Amino acid sequence: MLIVDSHVDIAHNALEWDRDLLQSIAGIRESEAGMGQKGRGLNMVNYEEQRRGDIGLFFVTVACRIASMGKRFSGVRNQDIAYAKCRGELAYYRLMEAKGVLRQVRDRQGLEAHLKDWGRDSGSTPLGFVLTMEGADGIVSPEQVPVWWDEVLRGLSLCHYVVSSYSHGTQAPGGLTPRGRPLLNALEAAGMLLDLTHLADQAFWEALDAFGGRVLATHNCCRSLCDHDRQFEDSQIRAIVERSGVIGVALDDWMLSPLWDRQAIDNSGITLETVADHMDHICQVAGNCNHVGIGTDLDGGYGKEQAPCDMDTIADLQRIPEILRRRGYADADVARVMHGNWIEFLRSSWS
Repeated sequence: MLIVDSHVDIAHNALEWDRDLLQSIAGIRESEAGMGQKGRGLNMVNYEEQRRGDIGLFFVTVACRIASMGKRFSGVRNQDIAYAKCRGELAYYRLMEAKGVLRQVRDRQGLEAHLKDWGRDSGSTPLGFVLTMEGADGIVSPEQVPVWWDEVLRGLSLCHYVVSSYSHGTQAPGGLTPRGRPLLNALEAAGMLLDLTHLADQAFWEALDAFGGRVLATHNCCRSLCDHDRQFEDSQIRAIVERSGVIGVALDDWMLSPLWDRQAIDNSGITLETVADHMDHICQVAGNCNHVGIGTDLDGGYGKEQAPCDMDTIADLQRIPEILRRRGYADADVARVMHGNWIEFLRSSWS
């Protein structure tokens, strides 16, 4: 079954982790053997596994944040540097396009053409991607938004962890900064999608109030199942539903379950059934299956040690449909969760 994944940090893996995603998973793991950094030798994502898993369309990121909170959260010194690093990640995607590995989906016409090609021949069609930005520090000013739009950036979040130039985010309670609303005005004028992922609670509500365009959450889970400000409260889920948004459920164990122990690094109690719990909860809050999808965040700074224990690579997402069917989900609703909701969201946003 076709899968749309709304969050994978492809360029970050290539440029920051120095991974050749054209290599096999085994080859990448072998090349990282003995490295002490978290996630090394345990990667789950490369182009081969995305294709094997029928993940024909995914949202990729460009991302670089400025350092904050006394440099406790790593980042660069200023937005000029963040902009340049994001441009470097964009250059990587352009090279993968030139090689015929990736294809950027830029508008509704391109979306329909890509889906048609993938359905006809998923073995040779380039993997499709939608370009997003995680955290907005790479946008130096609102006047730069049209430049990024011309590079076919189609969505972004205001913040990653703690405080960005525009907003408070995960683990830093607070609202928009004074520069936040002018940026939101520019994003709305350009037609950008606003990703509500990583916003602090106050900033979440202020952004919804200030921004009249389409909203989504590319990689989020449910606070009622895993209590942390990184996850959404039910009221936030309902607010996204009311704005016709979609939430991509992430597969990072610390977001999925309170069973995750950072010290023990033991994922034995967290499975794809746990992922389905979050999907089901969003459906129950929404009252239907029209607002949930997949936004893995796999290899987002961790590896299989911090993902559901019944997964080896991203291709194992293909186990989710049967889990949902066993829970009573009809085939049409399973298809909506796996790809249909994200496709419809893009169609209606780009009409």
